[in-house]
Amino acid sequence: MRAILGFLILILLFLVFTFPATWLLMLFLGNVGLHISYWGALPLGILVSVLLAGTTSHPSSAIFVSQRSD
Repeated sequence: MRAILGFLILILLFLVFTFPATWLLMLFLGNVGLHISYWGALPLGILVSVLLAGTTSHPSSAIFVSQRSD
C-alpha cells in the first residue's frame, strides 16, 4: 500500500514540476495557431523541463572532486 501511495505522489510531483514548461509551450503553440491541449503539450513540456534542468545543473565532475595526496 505504501508503494502505491508513493508512486501516486511521484506522479503528482512530476506533473507539478513539468507544469510551467508545459503551460508556456501550450500558450506559445496556441499563439502560433496550433491549438493543443495541456495533455498534447505535455510530452514536449517534459523534454523542455529535462533540458532546462540539465543545462542549469553543475557538471558531475565539479561536484565530486577527489583530493588525493600521494
